Amino acid sequence: MKTRMRMLLLGAVALLAAACGSTPQAAPFQLPSENRLPPGASVLTAAPNQRADQSCDPTASLRPGAQPQPGAMPTGSTMEKIVRSGQLKVGVDQNQFLFGYRNPSTGEIEGFDIDLAHEVARDLFGDPNRVDLHPIESANRAQALKNGDVDIVVQNFTPTCARRQDVQFSTVYFQTDQRVLVTKGSGIRSAADLGGKKVCGIPNSTTLDAVFALPQRPTVIGIENWLDCLTALQQGEVDAASTDLPLLYGLKIQDPNLEVVGDAMASDVYAIGIQKDKTDFVRFVNGVLERVRTDGTWQRLYNQRLSVLGPSNGPPAARYSD
Repeated sequence: MKTRMRMLLLGAVALLAAACGSTPQAAPFQLPSENRLPPGASVLTAAPNQRADQSCDPTASLRPGAQPQPGAMPTGSTMEKIVRSGQLKVGVDQNQFLFGYRNPSTGEIEGFDIDLAHEVARDLFGDPNRVDLHPIESANRAQALKNGDVDIVVQNFTPTCARRQDVQFSTVYFQTDQRVLVTKGSGIRSAADLGGKKVCGIPNSTTLDAVFALPQRPTVIGIENWLDCLTALQQGEVDAASTDLPLLYGLKIQDPNLEVVGDAMASDVYAIGIQKDKTDFVRFVNGVLERVRTDGTWQRLYNQRLSVLGPSNGPPAARYSD
């Protein structure tokens, strides 16, 4: 019995020594794919339903009155306060090529939206350069207005009845439709091919509704800005991006290995966001947009910034609620 116990003990010691002298092969650790996405990215599980509220005409705005001369705003008006402040504070994007992006060679924010902001400043001050540009994320546009951080938002802002609960909108200054952006050779030729694929978009944007409405549901990845969405597409972390055509072309220009595919999924429009209680300023901004439509400025800016989209049909006609 003692001999047997001694043999068992020696065997156990031998096994322990062998284990201590060896290096176990640990399984390789791999980050989940979501963790390789840009900071703030997440899987979205429900449509934002930005257009679910149909209680208003979101594209109709207040009719402009007599437009005051630059630098001579009515006493006590919102416009006078802005002129006295010395600058127009504008919420913009710096990541949307063509509409609002930071030019790497100059460091300046440029684009179609930025040009429109300068036109508002022109009619306020007589000087289009009296603008203070505030880059903000798309999800924070309404809050920036509510907080008084900016006077207006010119940032591909689509008016909806839900958003009108918090801010006012100008008349529409641009109209477009929604498509799909993919890597060439991906095999994706239209929105119908997105089922089971990973598609990136901006959380709470109106264009996500069309993605969630597809019969074959993709996995929707919410990413905070379009440059990060572009990076995710280039790195293969997502299979496609879907939003308004001008924004997709802006991404495509930055990477010729990408292509826009498919027919229109939905239509969209842009307007200038204005603080909720600044009715006089809404009318003033609409007066600026009326001038821009009629004096050739809108077409000139389109030709300068957006000619890659092809010939324009001209500016959208204004719709007024009174």
